[in-house]
Amino acid sequence: MMQPVFRFAPSPNGYLHLGHALSALTDFEMARRMGGRFLLRMEDIDPTRCRPEFEAGIVEDLHWLGIEWDGPVRRQSEHLDAYRAALEQLAARGLVYPSFESRAEIARLVAEREAKTHWPRDPDGVPLYPGNAKTLTAEERAGRIAAGEPYALRLDMNAAIARTGALTIVEVGADPGEEHETLMAHPEVWGDVVLGRKETPTSYHLAVVVDDALQGVTHVVRGQDLQASTSVHRVLQALLGLHAPHYHHHRLVVDAEGRKLSKSTQATALRALRAQGKTPGDIRRLAGLT
Repeated sequence: MMQPVFRFAPSPNGYLHLGHALSALTDFEMARRMGGRFLLRMEDIDPTRCRPEFEAGIVEDLHWLGIEWDGPVRRQSEHLDAYRAALEQLAARGLVYPSFESRAEIARLVAEREAKTHWPRDPDGVPLYPGNAKTLTAEERAGRIAAGEPYALRLDMNAAIARTGALTIVEVGADPGEEHETLMAHPEVWGDVVLGRKETPTSYHLAVVVDDALQGVTHVVRGQDLQASTSVHRVLQALLGLHAPHYHHHRLVVDAEGRKLSKSTQATALRALRAQGKTPGDIRRLAGLT
């Protein structure tokens, strides 16, 4: 029987907070209960926001919580060629196209469409891509790229689904004895997601799928806020011929207003709680683990 492999994959664009502690501890303890390996990965593909001091802070916080990992830390920024190769594989099959609209132009197109009718949004609340880049000829696309225009590389979701057919997601409980649940994937609700840009040959969706496969990850443990994105990941796994791991999406830690904790809302960092005298046991209690 293959040994289970788990991973904790934070982005070093800020310090860890209670929500990260819940995720890391849930992940680590599931791995230990199942006799599995536990890996640490830094999702640092955004060089404008990810910084070495944040990575060092993450490592320090995890050690403080009593979390240890197997093997070296994997940094996505060191493996861009692997993501580029996956993107080129999809492009060679006619499943990727460049779009050239700026964020402002996309916002204008969405406003124009919403003035006439409801325009769909993805599970994160972002409007689906409203442009017509798929209608450009190969010559038009090549000319605009050669001219140096910025662009995003998008997955043609309709074409992708036509290739993969219906897909399922296996959701597992936190304990080995709990029953599995098989869910239908619904990638169509995401529209033509971005898989890369002119300056970066990947996106969160593509990099996480490639990394999980290359690292042999069998169990992905993360918050419920990422559950819907699993449908995109299943499509990419199917298109690239990659193994689909099992998933466990845990509850979120929320603030007094019921909003999930996040770096963008200045959630109290673990390092600040530690400076206030909190112990790892206090963190478990505050995260609702005891």
